[in-house]
Amino acid sequence: MSRMEKKRSASIVWFLSIGLFVLSLCGTHALWAVDPDIPHIQAGAERGSIQQEIELGNAYLVGRGVARDEKQAAYWYEKAANSGDPVAQEQIGYFYQVGFGVKRDPFRAVQWFERAVAGGLVTAKVNLGVAYLWGSGVQKDPGFAAQLFREAAQKGSGLGACYLGNLYFSGLGVTKSASDALHWFELGSRMHNVPAKFDLALVLIQQPDLAGHQRAIRLLHESAAAGYVPAKHRLGLELIRTTDFSRSPNEGITLLEEAATDGFWRSSIVLGILSRDGKGLAKDSSAAYYHFRVAALQGGEQASTLLTNDFRALSSELNHGQIEALDQKAEVWAEKHNHSFEYVNLHGEYANNAHSLALEYPEGDTHAGMLLAAPDTDGRPGGDDSLLKGITNE
Repeated sequence: MSRMEKKRSASIVWFLSIGLFVLSLCGTHALWAVDPDIPHIQAGAERGSIQQEIELGNAYLVGRGVARDEKQAAYWYEKAANSGDPVAQEQIGYFYQVGFGVKRDPFRAVQWFERAVAGGLVTAKVNLGVAYLWGSGVQKDPGFAAQLFREAAQKGSGLGACYLGNLYFSGLGVTKSASDALHWFELGSRMHNVPAKFDLALVLIQQPDLAGHQRAIRLLHESAAAGYVPAKHRLGLELIRTTDFSRSPNEGITLLEEAATDGFWRSSIVLGILSRDGKGLAKDSSAAYYHFRVAALQGGEQASTLLTNDFRALSSELNHGQIEALDQKAEVWAEKHNHSFEYVNLHGEYANNAHSLALEYPEGDTHAGMLLAAPDTDGRPGGDDSLLKGITNE
């Protein structure tokens, strides 16, 4: 497998959880500029109004006008789903997929996705396709997953196009084809799908021509601005290497700090490397050790293994008291930032809500991320492994 193929294979893991998340806030006709009239909405929901059942579920989901309550959000979405609303059916399917407000039940999730598909909801085909791709609640069938992604893409789903592009790039369920992969990434990008823009950027950035590289940087900027954490990391790396495409001073460092705060441990490693070598940051063994320790806490055994030599070298430069204090500082920070996010601020139109939303990376065999409150961007710590090695060797 080539370096590029490894990079693309890693990317599919980065975003496959997104297919199982469709926040139906957009299903509410009114975007709440002020707190919603909960008593009025509740009364309508209790009378059986599907729209107001969804609105009440939304309110509990984001904590708008009421205390955020996962169980109540799931309860009202399921009420609307049982009344036949396809959007609610897809949403409660996601909740069952990840155990959000209900006991996790992949089989029941698939049933809800199937009902939403039968109701004509295009995005539900993407959710169902992800389930078949991984065998979550159904027998694994990548070929059928590809069919569902294709059907969704042909009906306007940018995410369906993005998934199909990844299947063509990796040869899962379809005949491997780089040209077909590029076609579907392009289509997904034109549909304004953020993961598709990111994946297209990863392809274009490998091209030797300046125009391709410039377009890739522009797509990374768009993806990062939309809150896609892997794009923040990759764009940060590119801007550290060359400031020609920076839109502001220290933009690369800021992006890496944001990604590290969002739980992207490779960004924490890069910050450590920059502090260790004095590139973009002041040379500081204590700061380097701290960032490396944060990365080890975020990334576990994989990160710790990569950092073995750095810890050994820095331990000879710092005394026992300094190391102990830095370890404690890193542990305190990691305790407050103990989630690894894939997306933050999923819906920009809700940026003024009391609770912004973020999507956490999946764990183990759970192929859907968990919906959580967005991380505190004020708590910043003081790509792939080959990219990290590239910076290390420069």
